[in-house]
Amino acid sequence: MSNAKLILEGKEYELPVVVGTEGEIAIDITKLRAQTGAITLDSGYGNTGSCKSAICFINGEKGILHYRGYPIEDLAENCSFPEVAYLVIYGDLPNKEQLEKFESDLRRHSLIREDMKKFYEGYPTAAHPMAVLSAMIGSLSTYYPDGDGEDLDLNIVRLLAKAPTIAAYAYKKMIGQPFMYPRNDLNYSENFLYMMFAVPTEEYQISPVFADALNLLLILHADHEQNCSTSTVRMVGSSQANLFSAISAGVGALWGPLHGGANQRVLEMLEMIRADGGNYKKYVDMAKDKNSGFRLMGFGHRVYKNYDPRARILKNMAEKVLAEVGKEDPLLEIAKKLEEVALSDEYFVERKLYPNVDFYSGIMYRAMGIPVNMFTVMFALGRIAGWIAHFKELREDPTARIYRPRQIYVGETNRKYVPLDQR
Repeated sequence: MSNAKLILEGKEYELPVVVGTEGEIAIDITKLRAQTGAITLDSGYGNTGSCKSAICFINGEKGILHYRGYPIEDLAENCSFPEVAYLVIYGDLPNKEQLEKFESDLRRHSLIREDMKKFYEGYPTAAHPMAVLSAMIGSLSTYYPDGDGEDLDLNIVRLLAKAPTIAAYAYKKMIGQPFMYPRNDLNYSENFLYMMFAVPTEEYQISPVFADALNLLLILHADHEQNCSTSTVRMVGSSQANLFSAISAGVGALWGPLHGGANQRVLEMLEMIRADGGNYKKYVDMAKDKNSGFRLMGFGHRVYKNYDPRARILKNMAEKVLAEVGKEDPLLEIAKKLEEVALSDEYFVERKLYPNVDFYSGIMYRAMGIPVNMFTVMFALGRIAGWIAHFKELREDPTARIYRPRQIYVGETNRKYVPLDQR
């Protein structure tokens, strides 16, 4: 298989066929407009490959997710988030010396500059933490020079190291508590929990279960092919914009309720069911009724037509987190009942509407004490690794060019100007 044929207005054209390493097939239309004067129309780019990438592979039919060729199950079981971040960004798992240096660099660069803390004074208490995260990441470009090679590697470390600090400070601003400086004796996940929940007047004990759960969540969110926010990062990066501005744009794209806000919508749905007396069966029946207009959030996935492999991993950790909490929570009880239905009810099983990663991550974050409006921030903290990897891959691609989608114009044509006093 080397060419595809296109017949347009009676004329035949041959288009190259590209086959990926996992057998994915694409028709290369790079020269289509030059050869035919025509373009393809693909609203939402659902059938369009915008790039070649070696970072992440998904097979939604089989429920497969790989980072750089490694099954997500193996990475989740054996790795720390910094180890996985190194893998997706640089292409290989680090050896012992590389990992020790990388983790040391992340600790050393986790502080933000003291004058940056003044930015938080200008944000209202009600500011959404995603808005703060995007603005603060963008502002890093005013402090650190843009560049390639060593400069880019240093900025990568700076961004990965400072993002948890920026996010935790956004939460502290929201609740009116003093900022807590990161500690060099804690690992990446522990440090974030410390900065989020510690206060100067009390000793804070970090739960090993919560730290492990956060490490796992960050790994599972690290990358997911060319989704909306990743494509946004590549789009901005294609103009040769700096790393921080591209990642800031990715945060903005992730903020949308159709993308990173899905786990927040799961909790909002559970709140609605609780307010209605906790009658989850009523809402299950509504979900089955196509005329009701109601859908259960956190079930099924537009990419995975099988069990989301990330959800399968999180299910076991969710049980450990709930056991660690050790107290009844009406929302979590409703969530467990809905999970039982989705895994056993014929309607859901036949349609493969299994609980997805948003369902489990939402209930885990709640159990860990992370408020709902921080959920998308937590998603971003993991996905930053993947965004950086795609930015770097694009920057290092000698064939890359600025992204410039085309359109089919459907507006008015050749209208005659009418003077203002005659309109």
